[in-house]
Order: sequence, then structure tokens, then C-alpha cells
Amino acid sequence: MTDRIPWTGRRGPLVAEAAVLGVLVVLDMVFAARAVPGQGQWTTIAIEFAPGAGPVVAVLAVLRRRFPGHIAGLATAVSGLSLLGSGIAAALAVAGTRLPPQPGAAETLAIALVVGASCHRLSPRAAALQAVLGGCAATLAPILRYGTGSPAALYAAGAAVVWGGALAGGLVLRDADVRHRVDVLELRSAERLRLARELHDLVAHQITGIVVRVQAAHRVAERTGGDTATFAELETAGATALSAMRRLVGALRTGDEDLFVPPADLATAVDRAVPDDDRIHLDVSPGLGELAVAPEVVTTAHRLLTESLTNVRRHAPDAAEVRVLVHHEPPGELRVEVVNDGAARPARRGGYGLLGMAERVAAVGGTVHAGPADGRRWRVVARLPLRPG
Repeated sequence: MTDRIPWTGRRGPLVAEAAVLGVLVVLDMVFAARAVPGQGQWTTIAIEFAPGAGPVVAVLAVLRRRFPGHIAGLATAVSGLSLLGSGIAAALAVAGTRLPPQPGAAETLAIALVVGASCHRLSPRAAALQAVLGGCAATLAPILRYGTGSPAALYAAGAAVVWGGALAGGLVLRDADVRHRVDVLELRSAERLRLARELHDLVAHQITGIVVRVQAAHRVAERTGGDTATFAELETAGATALSAMRRLVGALRTGDEDLFVPPADLATAVDRAVPDDDRIHLDVSPGLGELAVAPEVVTTAHRLLTESLTNVRRHAPDAAEVRVLVHHEPPGELRVEVVNDGAARPARRGGYGLLGMAERVAAVGGTVHAGPADGRRWRVVARLPLRPG
């Protein structure tokens, strides 16, 4: 039953699109059948092809909902078929055998649907390509099929309006998705901060009280000649738990998704933290994965890179170049550096990004510095010991 709920929610738009496209296909065929037949030896062959383009592109446009991972291919097919039909009509016109009028309302709507879906779902570059291809197909079809001397060529203006509306609708939906993701991340971050405060105020406070009482009992046992080994073990365990709690609080403040899935080695940590982006230039020492690095240092390096690159996307969205450097420097130190250009803005007051980063690095005995650099750049550099003392 649960698998049918999402499909039921999408059935309404799907049925509406299919119904409207079906009506437009029928109307296109009726108008094409009532038109004056064309003249010429190639006209019969072209007429056999042209009416079939409308139903095909309509089906392809509807299929984008069934196969959302193939929107780019479906959009290319829809625009390509429309351009092919327009090209055949233009070629026959040049040869002196113009086709009868070919209404293309279904094609125009199908192009608008795939253009809107492309602008909504695809990457910016692919969406721009499909938008241009669909715009050419929609606006050129009336001109090439009816001829510039026909009043019907003015349908190109209406097609352009429909294409522009689809383009705007896709971009609006894309922006709404981005805003929704930002809202979700902010809600998760707020929940993590609440948990961090509760852990710090309640659990860490109680552990601190236990450690203080154990230390006091330890001192009394030393003076009276009692058993001090057990108290020493309890004191060490309590201090370790308190340190782990502080690191957990700092980790919760970073708001990362894979908080409890640490990377296996340093190379994996860098690979998972640095996305595949043409703007990012990665410079790592050879043999990074074979270094003997403490697990907490590996996790810290991963969080440091993730937080720094997140800040680049958030505070310097127009950055054209981001340089990520991870080097092993003797005698046993790891240097992690992230530098980006663009107008870097300081973090919001009350934010926990830089604070959590500093706490995490300090917990393993490292140092970190974040601030503006020459050339309107922002630089984050950290030095971490491979084996914290």
C-alpha cells in the first residue's frame, strides 16, 4: 500500500497532460485533413511522416514522468523530431513543393513540457542546452512549415510565449526545490544544535560531576592508603568520556549527514569530501592512503574539508577557482588548506561552522586559521598531527 501513495499523488498531473496532449493531437490531425493537399512528387511521402510527429512527441513528453532519469534524452528526441519535420518542410519548399499546413499545437506543448522538466531537473549546462534546442524547435516550426509569407507564420510568437512560460516555470520549480533543501538542512541543523546543547548541558555536566567526585575520592584514598588503582581507572575513563562527549558536541554542530560513518583512510576522506567540480583543483601528497594516521585525525580532516567547501558554496557562490591542498609534512604533520576566490563573506553571527571546526581540530591537538587572503580570497589552513599525543 505504501508504494502506491507516491504514484497516486502524481496521477492527476499525468492524466491532465495526457488528456490535453491527446486533444491537441486530434485537433492537429483534423485541421491537417481539412487542409488543401500539397503538390509535388515528394509531398505524399512527407505527408506520411509529418502527421506522425505530433503523437510521437506527445508520448515522449508524457514518458518523462515515468523515466525521470532520461529527461535529457527524451527532450532531445522531442526537439529533434520537431526540427526534423520543420527541416523537411523547408527543404520541400525550396524544391518548389510546399506541404499543406501542418498544425503543431501538440508539438509546441510537448516541447514546452520537456523544456520545463529540463530546467527543473537537469544540471545548469544541460538545462540551458535543452532550453535553446526546444526554443529553436518551437519558434522555427511555424516559420519553416508555413513560410514567411503566410499569416500562419505568426504562430511563432505564440510558440515563443509558451516556450518562455515553460522556461520560467521550470526555473521556478528548480528554485523551489533548492529552497526546500535549504529549509530541510536548516531544520536538521537546528535539531542537531538542540541535541548538542542538551548533551553539553546535561550529559557532559553529569560526567564532569562524576569525574570531580572520583578525583576527590582518589585523593582521599591516597592519603589514607586505600586502593587508588580503581579510582585512577575511573578518573581516566571519565576524562575520556568527557573528551569524547565534547568532540561529539562539536561534530553535531557541523551538521554533516554521514556523522557516524568515518572514512577508512585519509585518501578516502579526501575523495569523499571533495566533489567532482571543474572549479576545484585538488593537490595531494603521493601515497596519502598509505600514511599511518589516527582515525580521529582522518575524520577531522574529512570534516574540515567538508565544512570549508560548504562555506565556499554558501558564502562565495561566484567563486571561479577553489584550491584544495592536503600534504604530509615531516616530521609527522598533515597540512590541510582550502583557498577560494570570490567575494568571501564572513560567517553569520551565532553560527557554529567555524566554531565546530576549531573545536574538532583542537580536540586532536591541531591548529586551524580561517580568514581573508590576498586577492579577495578566503583561506582555511589547518595543521593536524598524524598521531595525537
